Amino acid sequence: MSAHLIVGAGMVGSTTALQLADLGEHVRLVSRSGRGPTHEQIELISADANDADRLSELADGAAAIYNCLNPAYHRWLTDWPPMSAALLTAAERSEAPLVIAGCLYGYGDVTGPMTEDTPLSATQPKLKVRADMWREALAAQEAGRIRAVTEVRASDYIQAGSLLSLFLAKPLLSGSRALVPAPLDVPHTWTSINDVARMLITAATEQRAWNRAWHVPSADPLTVRQLAHRFSEAVGTPAPRIGKFPDWIFKATGSFVPMVREFQTTAYQFSAPFVMDSSAATATFGLRPQPIAEALREAAELSGGTPNKASGPSSTRRAAS
Repeated sequence: MSAHLIVGAGMVGSTTALQLADLGEHVRLVSRSGRGPTHEQIELISADANDADRLSELADGAAAIYNCLNPAYHRWLTDWPPMSAALLTAAERSEAPLVIAGCLYGYGDVTGPMTEDTPLSATQPKLKVRADMWREALAAQEAGRIRAVTEVRASDYIQAGSLLSLFLAKPLLSGSRALVPAPLDVPHTWTSINDVARMLITAATEQRAWNRAWHVPSADPLTVRQLAHRFSEAVGTPAPRIGKFPDWIFKATGSFVPMVREFQTTAYQFSAPFVMDSSAATATFGLRPQPIAEALREAAELSGGTPNKASGPSSTRRAAS
């Protein structure tokens, strides 16, 4: 049986590995540390994502290669180009389809809902680097260098690494007032990591998905205030108390906290409606988003809370264990 090679063992890579393993597929999960979820079908491998020769060796005979890397935001301009190049080399040498876990940054500041046909118009260097990665990968496929490439684009994650997990979850679980660095009443699309994994697997294994981008099926847009209320309802905590960080405090904090500084680069995503249209994937593959209450209960568990409503086992929670 051919192995699926997943490079990057964060939440997306680990959840994708677990979903594939539960389907009976063998997975090679690569990270610098060699750590990841425990499963008899998952082989944990320590390797450098910049090492094209090592990745090519691991990709030999692979069913697909998954780029699930996510370097620190403030290092994107230095870390992404060599990692992306190494994965393209591995895909070229192995002839395995390459699937990229992408985002919406490449579109830049847009007006109206984003579809897969929305131009990649970002000009800010940090945002443009993701668009350039896709353009280079697609050009390599069109030139016949690699067999197939697909990019799976998601909006802000519900379970981890987003405004919800960084600013809302813990205060709301403890009954405290939550302060967020964004307007509270602007519609925004939120994506479940479980749905990202399902779309990645679909993109890797369905040939009709190849050589184009797909948006991950996601729940209907919610404002930050609505998201906070849905979170509290899902986990059984009191009605949320939320407010917006004063802009001057947020800017001052960004001067010595890199993550906060980088968030300022993408603040446009919250100052106006930021809506992703994922109807193409739903119509083509029949994929529908995970119920948002279920995803929010998983987010609570990942934040150390104990939801009052049972949500059943999930790949996301096991990936974090």
